[in-house]
Amino acid sequence: MQYKAITFVKRPIADITADTFELVTLETPVLKDGEFLVKQTHMSLDPAMRTWMQDNPNSYIPPIAIGEVMRSFGVGEVVESKNPAFPVGARVIGNTGWAEYVLGGADMQVVPHDLPVEALMCVLHVPGLTAYVGLFEVLRPKAGETLVVSGAAGSVGSLVGQMAKAEGLRVIGIAGSDEKCRWLEDELGFDRAINYRSANLAEQLAEAAPNGVDIYFENTGGPIQQVVFERMNRFGRITVCGMIADYNREVPAPGPSWVDINLKALRVEGFVIVDHYDKAPKAVEVLTGYLQKGQIKYRAHVLQGLESAIEGVNLLFNGDNQGKLLVEL
Repeated sequence: MQYKAITFVKRPIADITADTFELVTLETPVLKDGEFLVKQTHMSLDPAMRTWMQDNPNSYIPPIAIGEVMRSFGVGEVVESKNPAFPVGARVIGNTGWAEYVLGGADMQVVPHDLPVEALMCVLHVPGLTAYVGLFEVLRPKAGETLVVSGAAGSVGSLVGQMAKAEGLRVIGIAGSDEKCRWLEDELGFDRAINYRSANLAEQLAEAAPNGVDIYFENTGGPIQQVVFERMNRFGRITVCGMIADYNREVPAPGPSWVDINLKALRVEGFVIVDHYDKAPKAVEVLTGYLQKGQIKYRAHVLQGLESAIEGVNLLFNGDNQGKLLVEL
């Protein structure tokens, strides 16, 4: 049986262009003992994909090789199996790729059929684990503190802000449009949301955080970074989860001065989620609790068809996605 897949054929210098990928037709493999075949139904598009495309030997994960199927994670159904732990009909989630069919891997997990796919992809898998680790394991928030989260309308940032609100913090979100800011304030309950495209960022942040910023969840970089950094309180904490504004730049923008890190006794810590998979059971428990109490809302931006990923991935970098970006196959 043949199926469609999208391979990675050219490392982008700046923006991701259509010729970065190639649509190909492949043959489904003959299964060996212990293997299973998954028909993918939904796959995730994530900012980290841009870093996977870089030929960077110092990255946390090997770069995608030229000619490989583009990397992603997704959800699907087992359609053929020689592995009793993954029977035909089982629903699974894990590393997949831009393809209609994938060979199941050791990282895959069986998940209930009755769990809505959007809840699974938006909250209870990588976005939720990332938000949980960055907020609770790295930043360790305290009730009454002020949190700023950039990329606040994205899959991770929106969860960070809602969990922080549930824990009694003042939450300020940074997003890329007035519509996203209204959603953060009116639907998710953020105390304030600021459009980073505004001309008076510093004035708006000073008004939103008159007592300074205690913790900063950094997802994007860009012009807001320095503005937030300058308002950090002594003993503040910053976690660097992502730098979307720099992913398409040949040379990253200069960062804040280490002088204030010293004088304000700030703690700055980067993290990548592959180092924290051991925390997934606890994260799922905590996130499920928030969902059951109605303290977390989410939305997905769903594209249709495998080929939509080729152009759709850029929605992550121009800010036009409205929620967690998914492809329905």
